[in-house]
Amino acid sequence: MPLAIFDLDNTLIAGDSDYSWGAFLVAHKRVDQALYKNMNEQFFADYEAGTLDILAYLAFSLSPLIGMSASDLEPLHSKFMDEIIQPMKLPKASQLIDKHRQAGDRLLVITATNRCIIEPIVRSLGIVEFLSTEPEFVNGRITGQIVGTPTFREGKVQRLNAWLEENHETLSGSYFYSDSINDLPLLSVVDIPVAVDPDNSLRQMAGEQGWDIISLRD
Repeated sequence: MPLAIFDLDNTLIAGDSDYSWGAFLVAHKRVDQALYKNMNEQFFADYEAGTLDILAYLAFSLSPLIGMSASDLEPLHSKFMDEIIQPMKLPKASQLIDKHRQAGDRLLVITATNRCIIEPIVRSLGIVEFLSTEPEFVNGRITGQIVGTPTFREGKVQRLNAWLEENHETLSGSYFYSDSINDLPLLSVVDIPVAVDPDNSLRQMAGEQGWDIISLRD
């Protein structure tokens, strides 16, 4: 069956869950507020500029979670979902997901954001399968390190290729929906790349390549 692949942040939701998680931790005084806020904003600016050092960012974003277990995270993430993610949900995104589901396509989210943040979000969108950056757990607790390749830029293609092999799938007839020029490597290998409310660089590239440009915002 054809794959319908989706980026998450600023594509299926109207915001960036990674940046918003950092802002949420600041608001709830779970981190040094001034320092963390400034660093979170700088990393997000780097991401938008296409200059993000993904390993430095992951070390930063995982640092407040060191020593926590999945059960420790549940109440915090439940509050995050209610306060931050629910208002970001887009009816048109749900309609797009349903369109592909009804067509019999296999749905897959690929996001650079780490699993601890995005798994509940993806599940709430009705999508089961996803690839994300994987935090390391030792004895059930987060170490602050990651396992394997981050799903960022070329890493999304690498992780997807491994997934395709494991699942005996191909990219024949595949779609990929994204807002960001950072996803150019993956947009360039699928059959049907779609720019969704794209940043300026991706909008220009999509126009040059003749890719569809759509909006899921009301």
